[in-house]
Amino acid sequence: MTTLPPLRRSRIVGTGHYLPSHVVTNDDLGKQLDATDDWIYERTGIHLRHIAADDQVTSDLAVIAVNRALAMAGCTSTDIDLLVLATITPDMPAPACAAFVSHKLGMRHVMAFDVTASSAGFIYALSVADQFLRSRQCTKAVVVGVELLSRVVDWTDRGTSVLFGDGAGAVVLEACEPGSPGEILSTRCYMDGSAAWMLNIPGGGSKHPPTTKMVDAKLHTIHMHGPELFKLAIKSLTTACKSALDHEGLTPDQVAWVISHQANRRIIHAVANRVGVPPERCYINLDRVGNTSAASLPIALDEANRAELLRRDSYLLMCALGAGVAWGSAVVRW
Repeated sequence: MTTLPPLRRSRIVGTGHYLPSHVVTNDDLGKQLDATDDWIYERTGIHLRHIAADDQVTSDLAVIAVNRALAMAGCTSTDIDLLVLATITPDMPAPACAAFVSHKLGMRHVMAFDVTASSAGFIYALSVADQFLRSRQCTKAVVVGVELLSRVVDWTDRGTSVLFGDGAGAVVLEACEPGSPGEILSTRCYMDGSAAWMLNIPGGGSKHPPTTKMVDAKLHTIHMHGPELFKLAIKSLTTACKSALDHEGLTPDQVAWVISHQANRRIIHAVANRVGVPPERCYINLDRVGNTSAASLPIALDEANRAELLRRDSYLLMCALGAGVAWGSAVVRW
C-alpha cells in the first residue's frame, strides 16, 4: 500500500515594497489638466502618486521590494527556487521581466517567469506559487507585483492620468505544514475576456505593432471605460470574496482585514459592505500611492504588516480586479 506524503501548504514569511521617491500631487497634475486637488480626490480618493526616475526600469523597482521581503524572511536570493512576477509593464516585451529581476538578484538556474493579469496579477502569481509549493516542486518562492505605469499613461487624459502610479511589492513564501502562521488557505482566480474592451493598452502587440502611427494615436497608453468597469468590479469582487469565505467556512465577522487592489475607495467599500465587512477593516493607502496595478495589493500588505496591524491567527481577505477582465481573491491566516 502506497503511503501518501503529508499534506503541505505555503505561508508568507516576509513582505516588502518600494515606492519611488519622486511624488506627483494632484496640484502638480491640475496645472495641465484644468483640475483641482478637490476635484481629483472626490472622484478617485487619490491625493498623490509616486513616479519612477527616468533611469529606472520595472526590474529595478522589483529588486528593491524583493530584497526587503527577503530581509524580513531572514533568507537570501540563493535560497529561492521560484520567482513569479506579475506586471503589464515589463522592461521590454521579451524576455520576461523575471529574467532581469532574477539576474539582478544573483539567482541562477531558478524557475522564473511573468504572469500577465493586470491589477489582478499579484493574486494570480500568488496562486501559481502556492500550487508549486503545495506540489513539492519547490520549497521557497518569491512573488512580486510591480508596475511602471507612468510610461504607459497619457498625461493629457484627465480620466486616467490622475489614477496611476509606480511601485513594487513582494512576498516570500515557504512550504509549511497546515496550521502554520501566515498560511495561504486558498486562492481563487477568474477571467471574463468578453469585457477586455473596458480596460486595455491597445498598441504594441500583433494587432497594433509599434509604429509612428501607434504613438500618434496614443495606442500605447491606457484606455479605460470607467463606469462599466466600476459596476463589473463591485459585482465580480463581491462574488469572489463571498466564495472564498464560504470555501473556508468563515464569516465576515472573522475577517480582520480586507487587503485589496487599490483602484477606487468606493469600489473597496462597496465590496466590503456587500460581503459584510465594516469599512474600517479595509486597509487603504490609495490616497498617497494611487493605483499601482499588480503592485498595489502587496504594497498595502507590506505596509499593514510593518505597521503591526496584522495579528497572529487573524484572517486576511485579499481581492483584486484588472484588465482582462481578470479578478481573484485569497484567504490568509496570519
